[in-house]
Amino acid sequence: MQHFSRLADIHRYNGFPMPENQLFSVYRCPPSTSLGDKEFTSDFYIIGFKKLKSGVIMYGRTKYDHENGCMLFAKPRQIIQFKNLEYHEDSFIIFIHEDFLNGHFLHNEIRKYAFFDYEANEALHLSPREEQVMWDLFFKIDTEYMANNDEYSRNIMLSHVDSMLRYSQRFYKRQFINRTELSGKMVSKFNDVLASYFKNGLLLTQGLPNVTALASQLNLSPRYLSDMLKQETGKTAIELIHISLVNEAKNRLRLDDQRVSDIAYELGFGDLSYFSRLFKKETGITPNQFKKQTLN
Repeated sequence: MQHFSRLADIHRYNGFPMPENQLFSVYRCPPSTSLGDKEFTSDFYIIGFKKLKSGVIMYGRTKYDHENGCMLFAKPRQIIQFKNLEYHEDSFIIFIHEDFLNGHFLHNEIRKYAFFDYEANEALHLSPREEQVMWDLFFKIDTEYMANNDEYSRNIMLSHVDSMLRYSQRFYKRQFINRTELSGKMVSKFNDVLASYFKNGLLLTQGLPNVTALASQLNLSPRYLSDMLKQETGKTAIELIHISLVNEAKNRLRLDDQRVSDIAYELGFGDLSYFSRLFKKETGITPNQFKKQTLN
């Protein structure tokens, strides 16, 4: 698999004009643009707006065939692939080498945006008004990129990138709400999958449920699932798992004449102290204290 560490190399590979900056570039893709169809990784953050007529984009483990305008985000060393793309309208792509962010607040801030860990089928779909917002920001970045190369350039371009990421966060929240209205509450689907995990005895055979496994059953990436649940319930996926485990533990502590250690083991906890800490965090008391209160 090819890895690109230099911006000039990824431009040359895709037939783009050579970049104006060694660590940052923008490219407006005309309808005839052809991108390489082999998997690759890079040292760049990639932000792209795509409006495709046909073709498939792949990154992570998921392929997505789409015609509507959408934003895609990829982080350094993520596997990316483009296949037989044909653009319906103009699109753009921004490459930001991770070193370009050194010493800038975005160096840490960009890692907080969960959508860089989403899969391709969780791309951000834009309304016409939202598309215009992104194009306005792109043109500001492109103007600075092409016209200036002074001590202000980097901060000005990155300030517009920061705005683009903040708008993306806002638009994703809108998408979460729309998706919920169309397909029902994600928390209900998540709770069904989690209840099935409990019912089928997987706590004992496979241990504690993890977000990655449950997200896979829902055909979502872990970060996208957690963000959707946070939007709906105010709780992340792992927090909801912990609440369910403690509720199940409380039920068994009330009904079972078992030792706390046995209940912890049956719930998938290999470490009794971890079970006790989690239980106390959620209830304010230890499992033994809860059991004594119930008996009294």
